[in-house]
Amino acid sequence: MEVEGMEDEGPSSQSELSQSEDLQSERQASLLLESSAPVENVFVDKKAVDKLTEGLLSHYLPDLQSSKRALQELTQNQLILLDTLDQEVTKFRECNALPDLNSLFMEAKVYHNKLVNIRKEMIMLHEKTTKLKKRALKLQQQKQKEALEKEQQREKELERERQLIAKPAKRT
Repeated sequence: MEVEGMEDEGPSSQSELSQSEDLQSERQASLLLESSAPVENVFVDKKAVDKLTEGLLSHYLPDLQSSKRALQELTQNQLILLDTLDQEVTKFRECNALPDLNSLFMEAKVYHNKLVNIRKEMIMLHEKTTKLKKRALKLQQQKQKEALEKEQQREKELERERQLIAKPAKRT
């Protein structure tokens, strides 16, 4: 417990640390005395216990603190990964909620083919109408030419008939 507190506190808490270590060492000593079957009065120098405790803490505390930081970083990375995974799962669920994309693409392909066929048909009809217009124009021109030729033929015949009509001779 004190190890975690040491990480965040500065040098002013050293006295608090040594007091808590003293209490802890006394507890451990009393537990040792109670748990051992033959009770002997063992006198341990308090300074020695303090120095041993301090040495033990100074030896293991940096490794424990770095391990604690590494575990915190791993925990944070796990949380980030869980959030990312949750977002990806949500995206997949949204994709599955949409109608089947393959059927939509197949339907789009069918309609595209229908449009292509309609376009081909329209081009073919346009070509036919163009040919028919040209033919109609030629026929119209031919009829006009025939009508003109008939008119000219009739005029020639009328002129010929006029020339054939007998003219009375003039008296001199």
